[in-house]
Amino acid sequence: MQAQPNRKQLTHERIVEVAARAIRRAGFQGVGVADIMKEAGLTHGGFYAHFASRDALLCEALEKAGSDSAARVAKAAAERQARGASAFRALVENYLSDSHLGATESGCPVAALVSEMPRQSRAVGNAAIQRVRALIKTVQRSLAPAAAAGEAAAIASQLVGALQLARALGNNPEGKALLAATRRQLISQYDRTSSH
Repeated sequence: MQAQPNRKQLTHERIVEVAARAIRRAGFQGVGVADIMKEAGLTHGGFYAHFASRDALLCEALEKAGSDSAARVAKAAAERQARGASAFRALVENYLSDSHLGATESGCPVAALVSEMPRQSRAVGNAAIQRVRALIKTVQRSLAPAAAAGEAAAIASQLVGALQLARALGNNPEGKALLAATRRQLISQYDRTSSH
């Protein structure tokens, strides 16, 4: 039997949850400790009871954002698979969905933050690398066993790039059309297991 989290653990989790949304919404540089603590309903002074540094918070927030996004993608993909889609088609349709286009704050942290990742501290950069690797592994798991080496990384790049470009165009018909075109192209090129 697992022990119930204590008050400090619950507070810590709340801070990380707020920060996970904030980094996807405003980027790494747009996340200030005071703002995170205020949004979590806490005082700025309590921050160091939970984290050694801002970077420590960013690392945990990035991990939380990644695990939350992965869980959301897995759930939606499972629902599509239950309706007959292949694992790959389900992943692509979910990742490049209109709902993900408008969900920066709760969506994939790689798509939200990739352009900023190389400019972070070593600790945050290493956490970012883990998120990129996790996305590539998710794509790899969705591919047919005969997939060529490197396909997962190429597809992950297309997923992230398409989502970023669509978000730059806006959550509007133009952005949605870009996602739809990329979905069609990826499914036609790589979905070897589903019946169309």
